[in-house]
Amino acid sequence: MAINMPGVGPDADAARTGEATADEPRATGTTGKRISPFRLYARRFARNKGALIGLVLFVLLALFAIFGRFLTHWDYMEADFAALKVSPGESGHLLGTNSAGNDSYAQLVHGLGRSMIIAVVVSLLTTVIAGLFGTTAAYFGGKVERVMLAVVHFLLVLPSFLIIALVGTHYRGDWKVLVIVLTVFGWMLTARVIWSLATSLREREYVMAARFMGVSPMRTIVRHLIPNIGSLLIVTFTLGVASTVQSETALSFIGFGVKQPDVSLGAMLADGQGTLSTAPWLFYMPAALVVLLTVAMALIGDGLRDALDPTSQSGGRA
Repeated sequence: MAINMPGVGPDADAARTGEATADEPRATGTTGKRISPFRLYARRFARNKGALIGLVLFVLLALFAIFGRFLTHWDYMEADFAALKVSPGESGHLLGTNSAGNDSYAQLVHGLGRSMIIAVVVSLLTTVIAGLFGTTAAYFGGKVERVMLAVVHFLLVLPSFLIIALVGTHYRGDWKVLVIVLTVFGWMLTARVIWSLATSLREREYVMAARFMGVSPMRTIVRHLIPNIGSLLIVTFTLGVASTVQSETALSFIGFGVKQPDVSLGAMLADGQGTLSTAPWLFYMPAALVVLLTVAMALIGDGLRDALDPTSQSGGRA
């Protein structure tokens, strides 16, 4: 998916001054006051119907994961041995039970929450690491840049899937370990993209002025380079949540991710694949949540990309 972001590249200042001021007068009220960039982006985002649908879906899923457990007295680990694999609505189970007697509704709520926590934490960590690593390599240049890029390229050629599978199996599906390994092998491509964009920013006047004034490299990176690629980082984080959900689901589905007694959407899909003919709800309910969560984050990511891009007309004019 191509991302055309403001605030990066040689024309960063032009995009911030020329394009933004071109939109802002049209976004002012009768008083003639210029609105803040945040309100401008919010208006452009609100004009994108797909993005609003994605935001509503994500909020509903988050509310379900947080408060859904209060709608049942069953715990996700509690087994009802008198009701094994019953249909939805039977024996006091809203969405039925699995073959072990666990309440499907309680497991669905917990599984959605676990998958969302893993996705958000991994996406946040990978975005932060990629942003700092890519901008640091671009700022220093020379030998430091070559060494840092060599590290990125080395990690990219490693069989990350096999390593993640082996580590996940060794630690028996601990979700915290899964977060660590997904983070370790999930930031390199983003860092490579950020480095390529930040190389055009290191020669800007404000960066050169910071160097001559003796500002520390880390302060310059955090105060000047990273803010100029902030819009890219926001979209990267949002789309990273969707991709992490898919990765976690795939790993758990084939038995290398979250395992019992813990539950995630991928683990529920793996548990329900063998009962498609006898108890299809055990597979289709978590599958529906995976699809809804992925689609919601993709729509939000597209909406943010269009809202933060001054050249895009997809979100309309504020």
